[in-house]
Amino acid sequence: MLENNYHYFSRLLHTVALGMPPLAKASFELDQLFANRARTGQFDERPIFISGLARSGTTILLRAFASTGCFRSLTYRDMPFALMPCLWNNISQPFRRNATQTERAHGDNILIDYDSPEAFEEIFWQTFCRNQYIFSTHLEPHTVDKEIVIRFRQYVRRILNSNLDNYGLRYLSKNNNNVLRLHSIIESFPSATILIPFRDPGQQAMSLLRQHLQFSESHQRDPFSKRYMQWLGHYDFGSSHKPPVFNSRPTPEPPSFDSSDPNYWLQLWINTYQHLLCNAPKNSIFVCFDDLNDERTTLIEHLLQACAIKCDHHVFKGFFRQPQIHCTEHLDQLLIGKALAIYNNLRQLRHQ
Repeated sequence: MLENNYHYFSRLLHTVALGMPPLAKASFELDQLFANRARTGQFDERPIFISGLARSGTTILLRAFASTGCFRSLTYRDMPFALMPCLWNNISQPFRRNATQTERAHGDNILIDYDSPEAFEEIFWQTFCRNQYIFSTHLEPHTVDKEIVIRFRQYVRRILNSNLDNYGLRYLSKNNNNVLRLHSIIESFPSATILIPFRDPGQQAMSLLRQHLQFSESHQRDPFSKRYMQWLGHYDFGSSHKPPVFNSRPTPEPPSFDSSDPNYWLQLWINTYQHLLCNAPKNSIFVCFDDLNDERTTLIEHLLQACAIKCDHHVFKGFFRQPQIHCTEHLDQLLIGKALAIYNNLRQLRHQ
């Protein structure tokens, strides 16, 4: 994350823009009122939304799709005023600079710069729907009302209209928290495609634990990094972690293990993907990240066809590589068996 390089003024600007919800709402309204009002024509109604449990390959999928040149995503240049993309694009032009690519804070060999796409869309949902799904200990699914559906469509239009070079492109989103509102996403864009990546549950659970411990330590050293993740709605891991809980109120039950236990993350995997297996909209495509890394699979060709993208699948495939292999011997075998049953069911659905 580029926030590691933010100087005092940048941190102050982010605090003002992201840490004050009334100002965030005002920036959205300003963008709607004043920025590029003449450009109100039709836009491509076939966005792609990538959403799943963290460490499932969502960022690599985002970068692969972004590389085709068919899409516009929010990037680090849209920060910190991500809710007024048109106005901020005009205001920030004189101050723009380039940056050498650096490895992001996850330590997973993914390099980023100011033009890298990232999951900043959640700022919108936190600003307008926070009390519907964010609670003191967990996150819950929510249904977005009609007014917010309209605002979200307006927001996507502003993102697409924010730069002349991006006009006519399709919207591309990566937002793990969208698993809490997938049916509202489809209500907003009935022709959207939802990609739900998943990977071997034991490996994904161990990767989540590794990130949780790493970010928890980082947040202790640098409180700004914790606030930054909270402003972005990044509750996946670290000391700001809030698990998604999918069972009904009034007695939601977060995972029963401590978050320092790998079985906590395995239980979270089970809860999340069991919910998605049963509740994902028909526009959803389950994407097995393990298959994307397999030279023998045709999954990439299938994805490009399903998403109506014309590009060299060999170039697209170049983004995918074998992830680090983690030791899973400490995981509960009963949980592993349950998770693998869900995993196999997801793999059977991946081409449907």
